[in-house]
Amino acid sequence: MGYILEVCVDSVESALAAARGGATRLELCANLIIGGTTPEPALFREIRKETDIPVHVLLRPRFGDFCYTGYEFSMLKEAVTMFRELGAEGAVIGILRPDGALDMERMGALMERAKGMSVTLHRAFDVCRDPHEALEAAISLGMDTILTSGQKNDSLSGVSLLGELVSESRDRIVIQAGGGVNADVIRKLYEKTGARAYHMSGKRTIDSAMRYRREDVNMGIGGISEYEIWRTDEQAIRAAHDVLEELLG
Repeated sequence: MGYILEVCVDSVESALAAARGGATRLELCANLIIGGTTPEPALFREIRKETDIPVHVLLRPRFGDFCYTGYEFSMLKEAVTMFRELGAEGAVIGILRPDGALDMERMGALMERAKGMSVTLHRAFDVCRDPHEALEAAISLGMDTILTSGQKNDSLSGVSLLGELVSESRDRIVIQAGGGVNADVIRKLYEKTGARAYHMSGKRTIDSAMRYRREDVNMGIGGISEYEIWRTDEQAIRAAHDVLEELLG
């Protein structure tokens, strides 16, 4: 493996900016502002019309924890099958038991449905009870990647655990650093951990095209403007790409 630069996107515009900036693949989601949820198939199809960059789809039925009801688990199973049939290269999944361990039975069922796809354990890993136990569990399931900030809010804060995981993985699974990643952070993380896979959004806020604005009506979470739109910044991705080319290209 040379390196992986995965960019998390929730729009066609962001996907194309990431591709132009040098991303090696996309993590496709909806609602990035709340950490990402399962995207609509129409979004996947529209991106596929415009670019052939590999797409890994985040499968998360709702905001919040990763302990799912039977209904939510059924939704996850159907989503894996749907996106596999649509041609997505990867699935990004994670289910925890109430005690904080990986739910091996349910994860195994999703892995069965994802045959032929690359599978990433998402940041449910970062709130599990024992990251070393979860690492071995993910390997035993046949997963390809663990996306993690080192069980901290950002990857630089979690650098110690990230280094341990890279060492413990012994190339049996890819440890992908995510959380606050940019070009400068990549340089620091690589020096301290040797990680070769990175995940970032590279987001910037752009102003809505709306000229008429009713500022006193809120459609969702209070304190978030209806007239600010998150988009991937092509230049931020290009800067990260250039650092990885320098270090690992």
